[in-house]
Amino acid sequence: MGVKVITVNKKASFRYHFLEKFEAGMQLKGSEVKSLRLGHVQLMDAYVSVRAGEALLLNCHIAIYEPANQFNHEPTRQRRLLLHKKEIELLQGRLQQDRLTLVPTRIYFKRGKAKIELALAKGKQQRDRREELKKKAQNREIEQALKKQR
Repeated sequence: MGVKVITVNKKASFRYHFLEKFEAGMQLKGSEVKSLRLGHVQLMDAYVSVRAGEALLLNCHIAIYEPANQFNHEPTRQRRLLLHKKEIELLQGRLQQDRLTLVPTRIYFKRGKAKIELALAKGKQQRDRREELKKKAQNREIEQALKKQR
């Protein structure tokens, strides 16, 4: 069994420069896993906070799984991320020392287990975003010009 990608945080690559990536498990309830399998999850405003030796996923919206009725979960609850103690200490040090952010980039299933990819990231300035958009537009124009020549 390979990797089945559930969702990708496209805004994150626009807002941040990724420096390093990590893989973590997630502590989920049964109804959350079923909702994930259906692809009902949003990472757009999600972020990771490291407090008291724990990594927590905040503002990740996993939709309610209708058939679960009274045993359902709260859609935006805090979810504990499963990382080794040394990884958490490393992340906490890098976040404080280098003034970085820990951003979730994608959620996927690997060998039947829900995993999340985290990226240590540095925020882009407004001018960086504009330059990136200009480069994309220029590359698009060049490709269109090359297609017309053929």
